[in-house]
Amino acid sequence: MKRIFLIAAILCSSLMVLQSCSPKGAAGTNVTRGNVTGTWVLSDITYEGVPEANVKSLFDEGPASCFKGGIWTLTNSGNGSYTLPGGGTCAAKTQSIYWSASPADQTFQFKKLFEGDKAKNVTSGYRSVLASGDGNTLVIKSPVEYGTSPSYVVLHFTKATK
Repeated sequence: MKRIFLIAAILCSSLMVLQSCSPKGAAGTNVTRGNVTGTWVLSDITYEGVPEANVKSLFDEGPASCFKGGIWTLTNSGNGSYTLPGGGTCAAKTQSIYWSASPADQTFQFKKLFEGDKAKNVTSGYRSVLASGDGNTLVIKSPVEYGTSPSYVVLHFTKATK
């Protein structure tokens, strides 16, 4: 009985922590899932509330600068990938992902899929703020820990030309 109570307490605590840590976007954004699907080029990276030098890694891949010029493919089914261009100290890489967007909650989230993984079995991932998107441009703000106020790495995407 004590174990059941302990497990329930841990689960409740975990849910409260996850809920309190989830990013909140700006009110009034009108982004739809259709504005997010497609092939995107990461054209610019900016920093909000944190100096660039304090961000050591983005999505556990390495420096955020390694993502610049990368191609993100987000299909309507939720399957997708991102390709890092490489160069300098950055390695070229393609990573399969499973993504979702919730315009109502203003969130964009994805989890990395490795060979043999099924999305339903992967329990860790990344949640960001879906700041804006109009079908031609997309802005996603990835939260980072810095100080006491909200801080973000801001990813600016443009729709890839066919």
